[in-house]
Amino acid sequence: MITVSGLSFHFGTQTLFKDVDLKFTPGNCYGIIGANGAGKSTFLKLLCGELEPSTGEISIPDTVRMSVLRQDHFAFDDMTVLETVISGNERLYEIQKEKDALYSKADFTDEDGVRASELEAEFAEMNGWEAESDASKLIQGLGLSEDVLYTTMFSLKESEKVKVLLARALFGNPDIIMLDEPTNGLDLDAVMWLEDFLSDYFGTVLVVSHDRHFLNDVCTNIVDIDYNGIKMYVGNYEFWYESSQLIQRMIKQQNKRAEEKIKELQTFIARFSANKSKSRQATSRRKLLDKLSIEELPASSRRYPFIGFDMDREAGKDILTVKDLSAKTEDGTVLFDKLSFSVAHGDKIAFVGNELAITELFRILMEESKPAAGEFKWGISITTSYFPHDNTAYFDGCKLSILDWMRQYSKDQTETYLRGFLGRMLFSNESVFKPVNVLSGGEKVRCMFSRMMLFGSNVLLLDQPTDHLDLESISAVNHGLTNFRGNVLLASHDYELINTVANRIIELRPDGCTDYSGTYDEFVEHKRKMNER
Repeated sequence: MITVSGLSFHFGTQTLFKDVDLKFTPGNCYGIIGANGAGKSTFLKLLCGELEPSTGEISIPDTVRMSVLRQDHFAFDDMTVLETVISGNERLYEIQKEKDALYSKADFTDEDGVRASELEAEFAEMNGWEAESDASKLIQGLGLSEDVLYTTMFSLKESEKVKVLLARALFGNPDIIMLDEPTNGLDLDAVMWLEDFLSDYFGTVLVVSHDRHFLNDVCTNIVDIDYNGIKMYVGNYEFWYESSQLIQRMIKQQNKRAEEKIKELQTFIARFSANKSKSRQATSRRKLLDKLSIEELPASSRRYPFIGFDMDREAGKDILTVKDLSAKTEDGTVLFDKLSFSVAHGDKIAFVGNELAITELFRILMEESKPAAGEFKWGISITTSYFPHDNTAYFDGCKLSILDWMRQYSKDQTETYLRGFLGRMLFSNESVFKPVNVLSGGEKVRCMFSRMMLFGSNVLLLDQPTDHLDLESISAVNHGLTNFRGNVLLASHDYELINTVANRIIELRPDGCTDYSGTYDEFVEHKRKMNER
């Protein structure tokens, strides 16, 4: 159990939260949510002891083992994958290292033998002999080959390191697991495995995530950081969201009734206060007016951008035809071979599977790369807007302000129009003069969406559009793509996004592809049934 009492934390002159009293108990998974900058990661760091609170205390029993997902991808570069995963259980790893050092001694003494015996007993008690197989199960569950266990972390790709660090955090059945954005960089299969793992977990799990489907599947409670406070609610993210929206509507309705009553009283007082025969009533109403207060809506730190796409023209009969398209990496690895499909009116297609293959396909369709073989053809009425996986080329070295950066892509060059447009994307006042090369990842993504919305295209191609976005912005993207009347070609790690937007799934594999008409939920169920045959 974790007990938080009277917790406050100040960052300079800013108060992130104050007077926090919470309890986290075993068998529950707590989703920690809040706007960017609200203090989600800071709260986790306070709980695991990396930061000291300004006031209050955090109590965790000494017998409890805690594991934290570390985001430093270079910290273990000189270790093998197996060593990295096992080091997630610090004590077990120390025992193993000390044992190895003892047994490698040339002058092994009686004292060494006694110490080795003690270590062996503790090692066995901690299921040390199962450590390698347990590590292998975690690695394979996250989609890596067992062979990777004996390679160095330095030799791994970033996407592989992400999975190894997650396996390290899950290793050895810790009593408390703290995960900060555990689904970042994970493919959808790995995310579903993690959901199953955490759903069955016996301990206490605290997780910060922007993945709504993940929060819905694993969380028993939601911990909301807002209004300079932290409150806990029973239920998953969807239950919290619907409840919070209902409360906001109720408060607005109460405020409206209160405002109407105040206006009625003010009108009466103004009309009759000078009339002696009515002065007593006016006085009583003035007293009532003094007691009546409008309950203000809390000043939430959450801000929702507007994302919406309008088409300048409807698409004609022909959208896109792909025939026998093939692509390889520079070293000759096949990404996809003889890929053929066509896009019809109303198709919103989610591409899943090999992420390198999907990115290369999008680049080919946008003529940023050439295929190894095959061809594709867009309809003559088609106009496209592209959200690339890597937006570096749009911002690095560019010293233009956000306002001037947007002006490059706008037909209407006036500052009034551009400010109004950027305001809907949460760039207001002086922030529009910020140079684009110093923007955060989330700000750059919002700029890219602003750019796309200016084009009035009838086909949208989006490669991982929700990376770096908070829950509010992801919801806005989801709403905008759902309401778009044109065609969408989409790749995303966000399960909820592709499940609610796409009506067709294309899975890319080196040995072929699967083209399925239906939602992602239906596709997953289809694959499960096929695997059971």
